Amino acid sequence: MGCVMTLKGLEDILKDYLEKKDKGELFIQKTSNLKKNILKKTELSISQDGCLHFGDVVMLLNPENSEQSLSNTSPTNGNYALSVNPNENAVYSKTHLEAPCGVSGSTNLEPTVRNAFIITSVDGSDVGEPVHYGQNFALRTTEGFMNHLHLTSDQKTFLKSSKKSYLQEVSLTDQLSYQNCWNFIYLDPQLRLENEGFPVPANTKLLIVHSKTNQCLAVLRKQVLWTFFGKECEITAHTFLNGHKAEENENHWIVVTGNPSNGMSTMFDRPAPSDHVH
Repeated sequence: MGCVMTLKGLEDILKDYLEKKDKGELFIQKTSNLKKNILKKTELSISQDGCLHFGDVVMLLNPENSEQSLSNTSPTNGNYALSVNPNENAVYSKTHLEAPCGVSGSTNLEPTVRNAFIITSVDGSDVGEPVHYGQNFALRTTEGFMNHLHLTSDQKTFLKSSKKSYLQEVSLTDQLSYQNCWNFIYLDPQLRLENEGFPVPANTKLLIVHSKTNQCLAVLRKQVLWTFFGKECEITAHTFLNGHKAEENENHWIVVTGNPSNGMSTMFDRPAPSDHVH
């Protein structure tokens, strides 16, 4: 009798499995759908004047970090893009991502809706106006499945900090507040003051500073996160300074725009101009 019940139970399990499979309700199917939605290719904005503008769709890239430093004694090579890192609940969402949602650093540099962010005005500046050093802005995800979520941060507390490093957490929210404000800062501290207020060039190293806490957006290459997309690294808001009071490589970013000669690539992919004259 026990054996018969067990076989009946197996039949029920198999029936349930097949029904869920037909409806696309298996966890592996939902994970596949999530990846399909979030890895959809997109085009970055092309800068006609070499500067960044409100409304631009860009990718935020922490470039190759090969120099040894106090905070990076054994460098981890490669370039990392700020990317959306959805939690498990996102698997069950059919129409859009829901907040709160995490972020991470990914080595996938192909422009997708996962790593594309829109530079958004918070002070009434019109779309198309240049962004200036020191000017507040917000970074939001694209429309559709990505749901226009805003990059946000706040002072760390005992109950709220980044998972691995316990530094200031960075995430995505659907709430509008000053915690969503960031600004671009000129990379060289000695030239920072004289560049304040000037338009920000695209595809150039700079700092991205959280306006409320004055902490720099940072990639922690040694702090590994396991995501739906594999092994990635933690993003936090923390300023790393060297002995000369200059920000370390963890805080260096390039705001990447599209390649005008190839819509599906970026200026970061574009080969350097040849020195040879033909």
